Amino acid sequence: MEPTPVAPLAESVTALMGRARTELAELVAFRSVADPAQFPRSECEAAANWVADALRAEGFQDVALLDTPDGTQSVYGHLPGPEGAPTVLLYAHYDVQPPLDESAWLSPPFTLTEREGRWYGRGAADCKGGLIMHLTALRALKSCGGVPVGVKIIAEGSEEQGTGGLERYAEAHPELLAADAVVIGDTGNFRVGLPTVTATLRGMTLVRVQVDTLAGNLHSGQFGGAAPDALAALIRVLDSLRAEDGSTTVDGLAGDASWAGLQYPEADFRQDAKVLDGVGLIGSGTVADRVWARPAVTVLGIDCPPVVGATPSVQASARALISLRVPPGVDAGEAAKLLAEHVEARVPWGARITVDQVGQGQPFRADTASPAYAAMAEAMRVAYPGESMQTAGQGGSIPLCSTLGALYPAAEILLIGLSEPEAQIHAVNESVSPRELERLSLTEALFLWNYAQSKTG
Repeated sequence: MEPTPVAPLAESVTALMGRARTELAELVAFRSVADPAQFPRSECEAAANWVADALRAEGFQDVALLDTPDGTQSVYGHLPGPEGAPTVLLYAHYDVQPPLDESAWLSPPFTLTEREGRWYGRGAADCKGGLIMHLTALRALKSCGGVPVGVKIIAEGSEEQGTGGLERYAEAHPELLAADAVVIGDTGNFRVGLPTVTATLRGMTLVRVQVDTLAGNLHSGQFGGAAPDALAALIRVLDSLRAEDGSTTVDGLAGDASWAGLQYPEADFRQDAKVLDGVGLIGSGTVADRVWARPAVTVLGIDCPPVVGATPSVQASARALISLRVPPGVDAGEAAKLLAEHVEARVPWGARITVDQVGQGQPFRADTASPAYAAMAEAMRVAYPGESMQTAGQGGSIPLCSTLGALYPAAEILLIGLSEPEAQIHAVNESVSPRELERLSLTEALFLWNYAQSKTG
């Protein structure tokens, strides 16, 4: 077994950080929100072409922009490895969440900006930084004698929308993403400097609920008090999804599971979540129970008149977008059915209600006893001196994980990434720690070396 070239790899990764920043700035500049109602489709197409060009420049073969069933594009490339070497699939996504209120950003959301030791910009951590991590690790290995495994890269174009395009494409082309191991670069360390693999993911179902009560809006003075208000009916429906302590309550859906691993101290959670002084947390059990092992409902948006410009009217119609995070061990389809039945049973006054599912992803649980985890643990031990690999859960969803697990049951799936708490992904002022990008790029390079050695001797 060849000795691991730790020092040369570390030196190479450090030397590549300037290039990493330049390329991340180029990627962040694309407003690649996969929703043409918010940003032009051309922004996603430009980002996809940037990724494809980067893969070609690194010698990847069969580089292709895959037209997925949801109308977006995922980028694929294959870098053959030495004879008899295992194949590793590296995943990231180039689409991003919308920037929300751009005026609340301290620097333009689509301009990578350095401030107080971090790089700010939408997608810097989630997950354009993950793609740069993959490229940096591969370049470091190439500078130290070559990449010791076969590599496939898939960069998804609609992960944030939850529309399932890549999952359906993979199911229709099961040979495309086949690999011995999969590294999903879309999670993050529990803390900056604490190397972490994510062992579980909650799934997700996304539904749009509409309540209708009248043929049109009515004057609230002339008809209010007897005319059924659709917005008031919707509010009652939404309130029924939470118990008095704030716990999620969906009829038939268990909400009492416990998390047995790494715990999340309440004081740390309050700081990470920026909970205002005097405001309590919701739910019961430990924080880890609540965010990693139990369902969680969130009202993402409501269609109703804004306060500015509102008229004195009884509302005839109101809509809400509801997200339900689904813990491991629960089928997301069954959870969606229970959610729909719950809201339909709770609508008051005989109001008409329609429920449309607009997104879904299954939860995921990794096999942390697999050989790939031993290779990753050693890589993290070296890249983070004095620390050992931790395993944690994550409340978010990466629907592709369950798809890959079903398609390739023998594949070992690991989740790492740059979205530690300070990154504030999905919020304003998202950022990435360049030190974490450097250490995780080294981690991935070491992992690929270790994994190749474990498979080939």
